[in-house]
Amino acid sequence: MRATLTRRLTATATAVLLAALVPAAPLAGAQPPEETGSGPTPPPLGEDRSTPTDDGRPDVKYTPKRDKSCVLSVPSEVELATIPWGQDVLRFDELHRFATGKGQTIAVIDTGVNRHAYLGDRLSGGGDYVVQGGDGLDDCDGHGTQVAGVIAGNPRNEDIGFRGIAYDARLVSIRQSSDFFEFKPPNGNERETREKAGSVATLAKAVMNAARRKVDVINMSVDTCRSADLPMSGAERDLQRALRYAVEVEDVVLVSSAGNWPSGQCTQQNNADPDNPRFIVSPPWFAEYVLSVAAVKPDGNAADFSIHGPWVSVAAPGTEIISLDPGADRLVNQTISAEGEPAPIQGTSFAAPYVAGLAALVRERFERLGRPLKAKQVMDRIRTTAAHPAAAGGHNSQVGYGMVNPVAALTTMIPAEEGIARDKAIDAPFNMPPPYERDWGPVRVAVIGSAGGLGLLLLTLFIVHTVRRQRGNVDRAKD
Repeated sequence: MRATLTRRLTATATAVLLAALVPAAPLAGAQPPEETGSGPTPPPLGEDRSTPTDDGRPDVKYTPKRDKSCVLSVPSEVELATIPWGQDVLRFDELHRFATGKGQTIAVIDTGVNRHAYLGDRLSGGGDYVVQGGDGLDDCDGHGTQVAGVIAGNPRNEDIGFRGIAYDARLVSIRQSSDFFEFKPPNGNERETREKAGSVATLAKAVMNAARRKVDVINMSVDTCRSADLPMSGAERDLQRALRYAVEVEDVVLVSSAGNWPSGQCTQQNNADPDNPRFIVSPPWFAEYVLSVAAVKPDGNAADFSIHGPWVSVAAPGTEIISLDPGADRLVNQTISAEGEPAPIQGTSFAAPYVAGLAALVRERFERLGRPLKAKQVMDRIRTTAAHPAAAGGHNSQVGYGMVNPVAALTTMIPAEEGIARDKAIDAPFNMPPPYERDWGPVRVAVIGSAGGLGLLLLTLFIVHTVRRQRGNVDRAKD
Protein backbone atom coordinates (compact mmCIF):
# COMPACT_ATOMS: atom_id res chain seq x y z
CA MET A 1 0.00 0.00 0.00
CA ARG A 2 1.40 3.42 -0.92
CA ALA A 3 2.50 5.23 2.21
CA THR A 4 1.00 8.70 2.10
CA LEU A 5 1.21 11.07 5.01
CA THR A 6 -1.18 13.86 5.94
CA ARG A 7 -0.81 16.52 8.54
CA ARG A 8 -3.41 15.15 10.93
CA LEU A 9 -1.45 15.30 14.17
CA THR A 10 -3.86 17.10 16.51
CA ALA A 11 -3.17 20.63 17.62
CA THR A 12 -3.41 19.55 21.25
CA ALA A 13 -0.81 16.85 20.89
CA THR A 14 1.48 19.19 18.99
CA ALA A 15 1.15 21.87 21.65
CA VAL A 16 2.00 19.40 24.39
CA LEU A 17 5.08 18.19 22.51
CA LEU A 18 6.31 21.70 21.81
CA ALA A 19 5.80 22.83 25.39
CA ALA A 20 7.52 19.76 26.76
CA LEU A 21 10.50 19.56 24.46
CA VAL A 22 11.31 22.85 22.74
CA PRO A 23 11.01 26.09 24.68
CA ALA A 24 10.74 29.49 23.07
CA ALA A 25 13.87 30.59 21.27
CA PRO A 26 16.55 31.77 23.71
CA LEU A 27 16.92 35.48 24.20
CA ALA A 28 19.41 37.33 22.05
CA GLY A 29 22.70 37.31 23.84
CA ALA A 30 22.81 33.60 24.64
CA GLN A 31 26.34 32.56 25.48
CA PRO A 32 28.04 29.31 24.40
CA PRO A 33 27.88 26.80 27.25
CA GLU A 34 30.76 26.71 29.68
CA GLU A 35 33.03 23.71 29.32
CA THR A 36 31.90 21.13 31.87
CA GLY A 37 33.78 18.20 33.30
CA SER A 38 33.92 15.63 30.52
CA GLY A 39 35.08 12.64 32.50
CA PRO A 40 37.96 10.55 31.16
CA THR A 41 39.00 12.42 28.05
CA PRO A 42 41.24 10.92 25.35
CA PRO A 43 44.93 11.87 25.49
CA PRO A 44 45.36 15.12 23.56
CA LEU A 45 47.15 15.07 20.23
CA GLY A 46 49.28 18.06 21.12
CA GLU A 47 51.81 18.83 18.41
CA ASP A 48 51.08 15.57 16.58
CA ARG A 49 49.91 16.81 13.17
CA SER A 50 50.09 13.50 11.32
CA THR A 51 47.00 12.13 9.57
CA PRO A 52 45.99 8.55 8.82
CA THR A 53 46.43 7.32 5.28
CA ASP A 54 43.38 6.50 3.18
CA ASP A 55 43.89 3.85 0.55
CA GLY A 56 40.16 3.62 -0.21
CA ARG A 57 40.16 -0.09 0.62
CA PRO A 58 38.58 -2.34 3.24
CA ASP A 59 41.01 -3.38 5.97
CA VAL A 60 40.35 -7.09 5.30
CA LYS A 61 38.55 -9.03 2.59
CA TYR A 62 34.92 -9.22 3.68
CA THR A 63 32.51 -11.69 2.13
CA PRO A 64 28.70 -11.81 2.14
CA LYS A 65 27.20 -14.01 4.84
CA ARG A 66 25.81 -17.19 3.35
CA ASP A 67 22.78 -17.29 5.63
CA LYS A 68 21.73 -13.70 4.87
CA SER A 69 20.61 -11.83 1.81
CA CYS A 70 20.54 -8.07 1.39
CA VAL A 71 17.43 -6.19 2.45
CA LEU A 72 15.41 -5.54 -0.69
CA SER A 73 12.38 -3.88 0.84
CA VAL A 74 10.80 -3.63 4.26
CA PRO A 75 7.43 -5.40 4.42
CA SER A 76 4.73 -3.02 5.58
CA GLU A 77 0.99 -2.83 5.10
CA VAL A 78 0.57 0.17 7.38
CA GLU A 79 -0.74 3.41 5.91
CA LEU A 80 1.26 6.17 7.54
CA ALA A 81 -1.40 8.73 8.35
CA THR A 82 0.65 11.18 10.43
CA ILE A 83 3.99 12.83 9.90
CA PRO A 84 6.85 11.83 12.22
CA TRP A 85 6.54 13.40 15.66
CA GLY A 86 10.10 14.69 15.24
CA GLN A 87 8.97 16.98 12.41
CA ASP A 88 6.40 18.63 14.65
CA VAL A 89 8.53 18.95 17.75
CA LEU A 90 11.43 20.41 15.74
CA ARG A 91 8.99 22.78 14.00
CA PHE A 92 9.80 21.93 10.40
CA ASP A 93 7.08 24.18 9.00
CA GLU A 94 8.64 27.22 10.63
CA LEU A 95 12.23 26.01 10.30
CA HIS A 96 12.19 25.68 6.53
CA ARG A 97 11.32 29.34 6.10
CA PHE A 98 14.94 30.04 7.07
CA ALA A 99 16.87 27.24 5.32
CA THR A 100 16.37 23.96 3.48
CA GLY A 101 19.94 22.70 3.05
CA LYS A 102 20.35 24.11 -0.44
CA GLY A 103 24.00 24.36 -1.46
CA GLN A 104 25.17 22.10 1.37
CA THR A 105 26.77 18.65 1.06
CA ILE A 106 26.51 16.03 3.80
CA ALA A 107 28.60 12.87 3.82
CA VAL A 108 26.82 9.80 5.20
CA ILE A 109 29.34 7.30 6.57
CA ASP A 110 27.19 4.24 7.16
CA THR A 111 26.10 0.96 5.53
CA GLY A 112 25.77 2.64 2.14
CA VAL A 113 22.78 4.43 0.66
CA ASN A 114 20.57 2.97 -2.06
CA ARG A 115 19.30 5.16 -4.85
CA HIS A 116 15.78 6.36 -4.05
CA ALA A 117 13.27 8.62 -5.77
CA TYR A 118 13.02 10.77 -2.63
CA LEU A 119 16.77 11.47 -2.82
CA GLY A 120 16.87 11.88 -6.59
CA ASP A 121 20.01 13.20 -8.24
CA ARG A 122 21.18 14.78 -4.98
CA LEU A 123 22.81 11.46 -3.99
CA SER A 124 26.29 10.43 -5.14
CA GLY A 125 28.76 7.70 -4.20
CA GLY A 126 31.93 8.40 -2.26
CA GLY A 127 33.60 5.04 -1.73
CA ASP A 128 33.30 1.62 -0.14
CA TYR A 129 35.29 0.12 2.76
CA VAL A 130 33.26 -3.11 2.80
CA VAL A 131 33.60 -4.26 -0.83
CA GLN A 132 36.67 -3.15 -2.73
CA GLY A 133 35.82 -1.08 -5.77
CA GLY A 134 32.31 -0.20 -4.59
CA ASP A 135 30.95 3.32 -4.78
CA GLY A 136 28.91 3.43 -1.55
CA LEU A 137 25.56 3.19 -3.33
CA ASP A 138 24.88 -0.37 -2.21
CA ASP A 139 23.04 -0.76 1.11
CA CYS A 140 22.52 -4.38 2.12
CA ASP A 141 21.36 -3.40 5.62
CA GLY A 142 18.90 -0.61 4.80
CA HIS A 143 20.29 1.38 7.73
CA GLY A 144 22.22 3.98 5.76
CA THR A 145 19.32 4.60 3.39
CA GLN A 146 17.00 5.31 6.30
CA VAL A 147 19.56 7.61 7.92
CA ALA A 148 19.84 9.48 4.61
CA GLY A 149 16.07 9.85 4.50
CA VAL A 150 15.96 11.57 7.89
CA ILE A 151 18.57 14.02 6.61
CA ALA A 152 17.40 14.81 3.11
CA GLY A 153 14.37 12.78 2.01
CA ASN A 154 12.06 14.84 -0.21
CA PRO A 155 9.00 13.24 -1.85
CA ARG A 156 8.23 16.50 -3.72
CA ASN A 157 4.56 15.73 -3.24
CA GLU A 158 2.28 17.97 -1.18
CA ASP A 159 0.10 14.98 -0.33
CA ILE A 160 3.04 13.42 1.52
CA GLY A 161 3.91 15.28 4.70
CA PHE A 162 7.26 13.62 5.37
CA ARG A 163 10.40 15.69 4.81
CA GLY A 164 14.05 15.33 5.71
CA ILE A 165 15.32 18.12 7.93
CA ALA A 166 17.65 19.41 5.17
CA TYR A 167 15.60 18.22 2.20
CA ASP A 168 17.50 20.24 -0.42
CA ALA A 169 20.99 19.11 0.67
CA ARG A 170 23.24 16.92 -1.43
CA LEU A 171 24.46 13.59 -0.01
CA VAL A 172 27.69 11.66 -0.50
CA SER A 173 27.43 8.03 0.61
CA ILE A 174 30.48 6.17 1.95
CA ARG A 175 29.92 2.56 2.94
CA GLN A 176 32.00 1.71 6.00
CA SER A 177 30.10 -1.05 7.82
CA SER A 178 27.58 -3.85 7.31
CA ASP A 179 26.02 -6.66 9.35
CA PHE A 180 25.60 -8.66 6.14
CA PHE A 181 29.32 -9.20 5.58
CA GLU A 182 31.93 -11.05 7.60
CA PHE A 183 35.61 -11.93 7.61
CA LYS A 184 36.91 -15.43 8.16
CA PRO A 185 40.69 -15.60 8.02
CA PRO A 186 42.11 -18.21 5.67
CA ASN A 187 44.33 -19.55 8.45
CA GLY A 188 41.23 -20.47 10.47
CA ASN A 189 42.22 -18.36 13.47
CA GLU A 190 38.90 -17.79 15.26
CA ARG A 191 40.32 -14.82 17.17
CA GLU A 192 40.69 -12.91 13.89
CA THR A 193 37.15 -13.67 12.72
CA ARG A 194 34.82 -10.66 12.36
CA GLU A 195 31.10 -11.19 12.48
CA LYS A 196 30.41 -7.97 10.60
CA ALA A 197 32.22 -5.52 8.39
CA GLY A 198 33.68 -2.30 9.66
CA SER A 199 36.31 -1.19 12.15
CA VAL A 200 37.71 1.90 13.82
CA ALA A 201 40.53 1.80 11.26
CA THR A 202 38.18 2.01 8.27
CA LEU A 203 36.12 4.69 10.01
CA ALA A 204 39.26 6.84 10.26
CA LYS A 205 39.90 6.31 6.54
CA ALA A 206 36.27 7.12 5.68
CA VAL A 207 36.45 10.38 7.64
CA MET A 208 39.60 11.37 5.75
CA ASN A 209 37.89 10.48 2.46
CA ALA A 210 34.80 12.57 3.22
CA ALA A 211 36.74 15.54 4.58
CA ARG A 212 38.92 15.74 1.46
CA ARG A 213 35.78 15.89 -0.66
CA LYS A 214 35.11 19.33 0.87
CA VAL A 215 31.75 18.32 2.32
CA ASP A 216 30.11 20.66 4.84
CA VAL A 217 28.93 18.06 7.35
CA ILE A 218 29.71 14.40 8.08
CA ASN A 219 27.11 12.15 9.71
CA MET A 220 28.46 9.03 11.42
CA SER A 221 25.62 6.83 12.65
CA VAL A 222 28.24 4.21 13.39
CA ASP A 223 30.19 3.73 16.59
CA THR A 224 32.18 1.22 18.58
CA CYS A 225 31.94 0.46 22.27
CA ARG A 226 34.66 -0.96 24.49
CA SER A 227 35.52 -1.29 28.15
CA ALA A 228 36.89 1.88 29.72
CA ASP A 229 39.60 -0.23 31.36
CA LEU A 230 41.33 -0.89 28.04
CA PRO A 231 44.13 1.40 26.81
CA MET A 232 43.63 3.60 23.77
CA SER A 233 44.36 1.65 20.59
CA GLY A 234 46.36 2.77 17.59
CA ALA A 235 43.21 2.73 15.46
CA GLU A 236 41.46 5.03 17.95
CA ARG A 237 44.42 7.38 17.77
CA ASP A 238 44.12 7.41 13.99
CA LEU A 239 40.42 8.18 14.29
CA GLN A 240 41.22 11.07 16.62
CA ARG A 241 43.73 12.40 14.07
CA ALA A 242 41.20 12.08 11.26
CA LEU A 243 38.51 13.89 13.22
CA ARG A 244 40.84 16.76 14.06
CA TYR A 245 41.92 17.01 10.43
CA ALA A 246 38.30 17.19 9.29
CA VAL A 247 37.40 19.96 11.74
CA GLU A 248 40.56 22.05 11.92
CA VAL A 249 41.90 21.69 8.38
CA GLU A 250 38.86 21.03 6.18
CA ASP A 251 36.35 22.91 8.39
CA VAL A 252 33.77 20.10 8.45
CA VAL A 253 31.05 19.74 11.11
CA LEU A 254 31.16 16.22 12.55
CA VAL A 255 28.05 14.54 13.98
CA SER A 256 27.89 11.07 15.51
CA SER A 257 25.30 8.88 17.17
CA ALA A 258 25.86 8.54 20.93
CA GLY A 259 25.52 4.75 20.74
CA ASN A 260 22.95 2.13 21.74
CA TRP A 261 23.08 -0.73 24.19
CA PRO A 262 23.34 -3.64 24.13
CA SER A 263 25.89 -3.33 21.35
CA GLY A 264 29.43 -4.64 21.05
CA GLN A 265 30.99 -4.66 24.48
CA CYS A 266 28.29 -2.31 25.79
CA THR A 267 26.20 -4.97 27.52
CA GLN A 268 24.61 -2.55 29.97
CA GLN A 269 24.00 1.15 30.52
CA ASN A 270 26.95 3.31 31.56
CA ASN A 271 27.02 4.09 35.26
CA ALA A 272 25.78 7.37 36.66
CA ASP A 273 29.23 8.73 37.56
CA PRO A 274 30.34 10.81 34.55
CA ASP A 275 33.95 10.66 35.71
CA ASN A 276 34.05 6.86 35.75
CA PRO A 277 32.07 5.37 32.84
CA ARG A 278 32.18 1.61 32.34
CA PHE A 279 32.37 1.95 28.58
CA ILE A 280 34.00 4.22 26.01
CA VAL A 281 32.07 4.96 22.80
CA SER A 282 33.87 6.24 19.70
CA PRO A 283 33.60 8.66 17.88
CA PRO A 284 31.59 10.37 20.72
CA TRP A 285 34.57 10.02 23.06
CA PHE A 286 36.39 12.62 20.96
CA ALA A 287 33.97 15.34 22.05
CA GLU A 288 36.44 18.11 21.20
CA TYR A 289 35.70 17.51 17.55
CA VAL A 290 32.34 15.73 17.44
CA LEU A 291 28.71 16.52 18.25
CA SER A 292 27.38 13.25 19.62
CA VAL A 293 23.62 12.84 19.73
CA ALA A 294 21.45 10.99 22.25
CA ALA A 295 17.96 9.73 21.37
CA VAL A 296 14.84 11.00 23.12
CA LYS A 297 11.27 9.71 23.17
CA PRO A 298 8.12 11.77 22.49
CA ASP A 299 7.82 12.52 26.23
CA GLY A 300 11.20 14.27 26.13
CA ASN A 301 13.09 11.70 28.18
CA ALA A 302 16.18 9.90 26.94
CA ALA A 303 15.38 6.59 25.28
CA ASP A 304 16.29 3.56 27.38
CA PHE A 305 18.71 2.28 24.72
CA SER A 306 20.62 5.58 24.39
CA ILE A 307 24.04 5.18 26.04
CA HIS A 308 24.86 7.78 28.66
CA GLY A 309 28.25 9.43 28.74
CA PRO A 310 29.93 12.70 29.71
CA TRP A 311 30.73 13.23 26.02
CA VAL A 312 27.06 13.42 24.92
CA SER A 313 26.51 16.81 23.25
CA VAL A 314 22.78 17.15 22.49
CA ALA A 315 19.67 15.06 21.89
CA ALA A 316 17.12 14.63 19.10
CA PRO A 317 14.11 12.40 18.29
CA GLY A 318 15.23 8.78 18.09
CA THR A 319 12.08 6.66 18.35
CA GLU A 320 9.00 6.06 16.18
CA ILE A 321 11.00 7.12 13.12
CA ILE A 322 9.53 7.25 9.62
CA SER A 323 11.97 7.17 6.71
CA LEU A 324 12.74 5.67 3.31
CA ASP A 325 12.12 2.09 2.30
CA PRO A 326 15.59 0.94 1.20
CA GLY A 327 14.16 -1.14 -1.65
CA ALA A 328 11.14 0.80 -2.91
CA ASP A 329 10.19 4.41 -3.62
CA ARG A 330 7.98 4.78 -0.57
CA LEU A 331 8.13 5.41 3.17
CA VAL A 332 8.16 2.92 6.03
CA ASN A 333 8.09 3.01 9.83
CA GLN A 334 10.04 -0.19 10.39
CA THR A 335 13.33 -1.79 9.47
CA ILE A 336 14.86 -5.27 9.46
CA SER A 337 16.67 -6.37 12.61
CA ALA A 338 19.97 -8.25 12.67
CA GLU A 339 17.90 -11.41 13.07
CA GLY A 340 15.99 -10.66 9.86
CA GLU A 341 12.77 -9.64 11.60
CA PRO A 342 10.78 -6.41 11.11
CA ALA A 343 11.48 -3.93 13.91
CA PRO A 344 10.65 -0.28 14.70
CA ILE A 345 13.04 2.31 13.31
CA GLN A 346 14.73 3.69 16.39
CA GLY A 347 18.16 4.38 17.83
CA THR A 348 20.69 7.13 18.30
CA SER A 349 21.56 6.36 14.65
CA PHE A 350 18.37 8.18 13.66
CA ALA A 351 18.77 11.03 16.16
CA ALA A 352 22.18 11.97 14.73
CA PRO A 353 20.92 12.73 11.19
CA TYR A 354 18.48 15.31 12.56
CA VAL A 355 21.47 17.17 14.01
CA ALA A 356 23.62 16.66 10.91
CA GLY A 357 20.85 18.17 8.82
CA LEU A 358 20.49 21.03 11.30
CA ALA A 359 24.22 21.75 10.99
CA ALA A 360 23.76 22.05 7.22
CA LEU A 361 20.85 24.46 7.73
CA VAL A 362 22.94 26.64 10.05
CA ARG A 363 25.78 26.76 7.54
CA GLU A 364 23.42 27.61 4.69
CA ARG A 365 21.62 30.39 6.54
CA PHE A 366 24.72 32.19 7.78
CA GLU A 367 26.46 31.89 4.44
CA ARG A 368 23.46 33.59 2.83
CA LEU A 369 23.63 36.30 5.50
CA GLY A 370 27.27 36.91 4.55
CA ARG A 371 28.50 35.60 7.91
CA PRO A 372 29.78 32.06 7.27
CA LEU A 373 30.49 30.13 10.45
CA LYS A 374 33.43 27.84 11.12
CA ALA A 375 32.71 24.21 12.01
CA LYS A 376 33.28 24.73 15.73
CA GLN A 377 31.04 27.81 15.71
CA VAL A 378 28.24 25.75 14.16
CA MET A 379 28.67 23.09 16.85
CA ASP A 380 28.73 25.73 19.60
CA ARG A 381 25.57 27.32 18.21
CA ILE A 382 23.70 24.02 18.23
CA ARG A 383 24.79 23.28 21.82
CA THR A 384 24.09 26.83 23.02
CA THR A 385 20.54 26.99 21.68
CA ALA A 386 19.47 23.51 22.84
CA ALA A 387 16.91 23.14 25.65
CA HIS A 388 19.34 22.69 28.52
CA PRO A 389 18.43 20.19 31.25
CA ALA A 390 18.20 21.29 34.87
CA ALA A 391 21.75 20.27 35.75
CA ALA A 392 25.04 21.92 36.64
CA GLY A 393 26.25 23.82 33.60
CA GLY A 394 23.05 22.92 31.75
CA HIS A 395 24.55 19.53 30.83
CA ASN A 396 24.08 15.93 31.88
CA SER A 397 25.22 12.52 30.67
CA GLN A 398 21.81 11.51 29.34
CA VAL A 399 20.95 14.28 26.85
CA GLY A 400 24.03 16.50 26.92
CA TYR A 401 22.98 20.14 26.56
CA GLY A 402 19.45 18.97 25.79
CA MET A 403 17.02 18.64 22.91
CA VAL A 404 18.10 20.64 19.87
CA ASN A 405 16.04 23.72 19.02
CA PRO A 406 16.52 24.24 15.27
CA VAL A 407 14.64 27.54 14.95
CA ALA A 408 16.68 29.01 17.79
CA ALA A 409 19.89 27.67 16.23
CA LEU A 410 19.08 29.63 13.07
CA THR A 411 17.92 32.87 14.71
CA THR A 412 19.62 33.48 18.07
CA MET A 413 22.27 36.18 18.33
CA ILE A 414 25.35 34.77 20.06
CA PRO A 415 27.77 37.44 21.33
CA ALA A 416 30.83 35.21 20.91
CA GLU A 417 30.25 35.17 17.14
CA GLU A 418 30.29 38.97 17.16
CA GLY A 419 33.56 39.16 19.09
CA ILE A 420 31.79 40.04 22.32
CA ALA A 421 33.44 38.49 25.37
CA ARG A 422 31.54 36.10 27.61
CA ASP A 423 29.77 37.69 30.55
CA LYS A 424 31.89 37.57 33.68
CA ALA A 425 30.78 37.28 37.26
CA ILE A 426 31.29 40.49 39.25
CA ASP A 427 31.51 41.09 42.99
CA ALA A 428 28.34 42.97 43.87
CA PRO A 429 27.87 42.73 47.66
CA PHE A 430 24.45 43.58 49.00
CA ASN A 431 24.58 46.42 51.55
CA MET A 432 21.67 46.80 53.98
CA PRO A 433 20.43 50.38 54.49
CA PRO A 434 20.94 51.89 57.99
CA PRO A 435 18.18 51.18 60.51
CA TYR A 436 15.33 53.68 60.45
CA GLU A 437 15.02 55.63 63.70
CA ARG A 438 11.54 56.95 64.00
CA ASP A 439 10.89 60.48 65.38
CA TRP A 440 8.25 60.00 68.03
CA GLY A 441 7.79 63.80 68.70
CA PRO A 442 4.89 64.31 66.28
CA VAL A 443 3.23 61.20 67.62
CA ARG A 444 3.48 62.51 71.17
CA VAL A 445 2.04 65.87 70.13
CA ALA A 446 -0.80 64.16 68.33
CA VAL A 447 -1.54 61.89 71.29
CA ILE A 448 -1.39 64.77 73.80
CA GLY A 449 -3.55 66.95 71.57
CA SER A 450 -6.05 64.17 71.08
CA ALA A 451 -6.11 63.46 74.81
CA GLY A 452 -6.61 67.18 75.58
CA GLY A 453 -9.44 67.43 73.08
CA LEU A 454 -11.07 64.31 74.50
CA GLY A 455 -10.75 65.70 78.06
CA LEU A 456 -12.28 69.01 76.97
CA LEU A 457 -15.15 67.17 75.33
CA LEU A 458 -15.80 65.10 78.43
CA LEU A 459 -15.71 68.23 80.59
CA THR A 460 -18.19 69.98 78.33
CA LEU A 461 -20.52 67.01 78.40
CA PHE A 462 -20.27 66.91 82.20
CA ILE A 463 -21.13 70.62 82.52
CA VAL A 464 -24.04 70.35 80.13
CA HIS A 465 -25.35 67.33 81.97
CA THR A 466 -25.04 69.13 85.36
CA VAL A 467 -26.88 72.24 84.13
CA ARG A 468 -29.71 70.18 82.72
CA ARG A 469 -30.08 68.24 85.96
CA GLN A 470 -30.21 71.46 88.06
CA ARG A 471 -32.85 72.98 85.79
CA GLY A 472 -34.90 69.84 86.18
CA ASN A 473 -34.73 70.13 89.97
CA VAL A 474 -35.85 73.78 89.88
CA ASP A 475 -38.82 72.96 87.65
CA ARG A 476 -39.98 70.18 89.98
CA ALA A 477 -39.72 72.55 93.02
CA LYS A 478 -42.03 75.10 91.35
CA ASP A 479 -44.60 72.44 90.76
